[in-house]
Amino acid sequence: MKKSILVAMLACSCGMLKAENPVVSAVKTGNRIDVTVGDKFFTSYRFQDDEKYPYFFPLNGPVSGGSVTSMRNGIWPHHTSLFFGCDRVNGGNYWQEGLERGRIVSLGARIIEAKGECVVIEDECIWKRPDAGAPILDRRRITVTAASETVWQLDFDIEMEMLMDVVIEKTNHSLFSVRTDPDLSVEQGGTMVNAEGMETEKGTFGVGSPWIDCYGTRKTGIEGIAVMQHPSNPWFPSPWFTRDYGFISPTPMYWPANEKDTRLKKGEKIALRYRVLVHAGDTKQADVAGKYEIYRSSEK
Repeated sequence: MKKSILVAMLACSCGMLKAENPVVSAVKTGNRIDVTVGDKFFTSYRFQDDEKYPYFFPLNGPVSGGSVTSMRNGIWPHHTSLFFGCDRVNGGNYWQEGLERGRIVSLGARIIEAKGECVVIEDECIWKRPDAGAPILDRRRITVTAASETVWQLDFDIEMEMLMDVVIEKTNHSLFSVRTDPDLSVEQGGTMVNAEGMETEKGTFGVGSPWIDCYGTRKTGIEGIAVMQHPSNPWFPSPWFTRDYGFISPTPMYWPANEKDTRLKKGEKIALRYRVLVHAGDTKQADVAGKYEIYRSSEK
């Protein structure tokens, strides 16, 4: 990424914050970048050599200090908190368990802004598997801010470059995804609601909506996590793949235009933007709708 472009992006991401917002800071330790908000540990960006792909875990709530996301379990071992990947890419699998089926490998995550109104992390990742050419290179920039003491925010800017002609067969396993903590799941009494006010898996599955929020009651009160799609994204608003046990993902590859696959040409670049809010309170108390309007009107 050219320096002039990066500087412009950083100004856009960090410039809207107020001086009284909590200070955000980051420290790199081996294959992990830890982020704190004020004196509270928030999250880690993890990019170990033996992992399927880079991911964030935990994502701690601003009040409870416990993660609003969860990691793998025996039934769904490929659900890894907050992650980005895809299945059925030129015959490879860059989503589910099994490193030999395909991996998204960090080429070296780095901290661009380490402390202040925001933290900025950059990474470049190659999608590869044994005995096959690498189909995709992605460049990602993650900006972490604290909109307030009770709303913490991650902005994802991801550019996917096709290194060859790419065919992604119809799959529900695609792109940006969150596995919530059981406290937030519908099955455990939590709420899943989209921008149109439709709730649960029944109301949100396959529905194109700008955002979905999941929240639930914890020992310290209500906390949640919202995922937003920027309107500049291709396929916006992508239909959502949702599950009442606590999974949300705007998943365009499950609803391809030709009902069969998604085809991308060598050299084609796809720019994707997502915003994640980790918040105290329910959807209305956190003003998720109002915060989406701010995000929607931000620059492409």
